[in-house]
Amino acid sequence: MTDYGHDLLYGTFVTPSVQNARDAVALAVTAEQAGLDLVTYQDHPYHPGLLDTWTLLTYVAAKTERIRISGNVLSLPLRPPAVLARAAASLDILSGGRFELGLGAGAFWEGIAAMGGRRLTPAQSVEALREAITIIRGLWDTDAPAGLRFDGEYYVISGAKRGPRPAHDIAIWVGGYKPKMLALTGSVADGWVPTLEYLPRGGAMLSELNSRIDEAAHAAGRAPAPPATATACRDPSDIRRLLNVMNVSIAPHSRGTLNGPASQWIDELADLALNHGISVVMIGGDDQDLTKRFAADIVPAVREIVARERPLR
Repeated sequence: MTDYGHDLLYGTFVTPSVQNARDAVALAVTAEQAGLDLVTYQDHPYHPGLLDTWTLLTYVAAKTERIRISGNVLSLPLRPPAVLARAAASLDILSGGRFELGLGAGAFWEGIAAMGGRRLTPAQSVEALREAITIIRGLWDTDAPAGLRFDGEYYVISGAKRGPRPAHDIAIWVGGYKPKMLALTGSVADGWVPTLEYLPRGGAMLSELNSRIDEAAHAAGRAPAPPATATACRDPSDIRRLLNVMNVSIAPHSRGTLNGPASQWIDELADLALNHGISVVMIGGDDQDLTKRFAADIVPAVREIVARERPLR
């Protein structure tokens, strides 16, 4: 049971439907006006019924002023990392430092291959993601001398000029569930983004999966090691833990996680923060009224509980 101590962020996980394109934008505006912290969008470039997420993020950034924006998560196999690095930095600059970078190693490989992407095995896709993260951060590092050179198995960069530097330190949040993806998250990512409905045992798995990320962090060499060891480690608290919950409703009776009375939501969200380290929760549903109630009736109460309980632990 771990609270990693991050500030709490609450937002939405929106379906970028072509059929309801204006609603996808309006939900972001509503979330901002209601006081939520971020709006995120699914990314499936091979799906003709969905808007291109990058175009949508740019449009939403222009329609809002405060709320953070992110792909949840962007499909790396169809978004070359060097181009993605410059696009991310550019959007961060234009939005005033409001962009965060959610990345996935790839899924739905039939669709990816049909769009011209390279079909990879699960293990290959993890290593390609690791290479991509190195390239993206390298291009953002405008203090480094000379151009970026990277000779990887999946990506090669031959002296690309660095920059632009983002307006703020963009977080790289990784979506994944299997051991190799969790190990990558612990070693190089700034955050982990699972979806509750994709966990076979639901929230009961969070502690186990967090532990795997923590173990990888300790092995990665970022923070000072415990006195009893001779090797360096990464502090697991460096890694923000996020959670998508897609099937949600405020209802008189409980029907599952974030499906029930507002009081149930409050208790469950406080438990996720204090006992599972989940400091960012993004709800699905694509519902204007639910977004407003989430922001007004639930989020303030959760913040109050966590602020009260944290000093006692």
